[in-house]
Amino acid sequence: MEETKETSNNQENKDTSVFIGGKPFMNYVTGVVIQFTTKGADEVTIKSRGKFISKAVDVAEVARRKFLSGQNVVVKDIKIGSEEFENKEGKKINVSTMEIVLGKQ
Repeated sequence: MEETKETSNNQENKDTSVFIGGKPFMNYVTGVVIQFTTKGADEVTIKSRGKFISKAVDVAEVARRKFLSGQNVVVKDIKIGSEEFENKEGKKINVSTMEIVLGKQ
């Protein structure tokens, strides 16, 4: 069982994604900034779905303009899409998704 934990921790260290959800806004901004500064990432992907898409855009802009302004961090790519889910009643619903890729220039 310990081997599984080590493997998942190694995967987390390599992954430079920040998933936006219901936590306070600055937690996500801090996560993005730490990826670039402390962990030395060249790219960070901000991922969001549904009602959190606008928060993801705000996180990307605040991190880039306020906290990483001296590091030439730019928006490299934006991917949009949708995922189909089946709710409790069996009805299919679509949820919008967005990925914002920030990278050093």
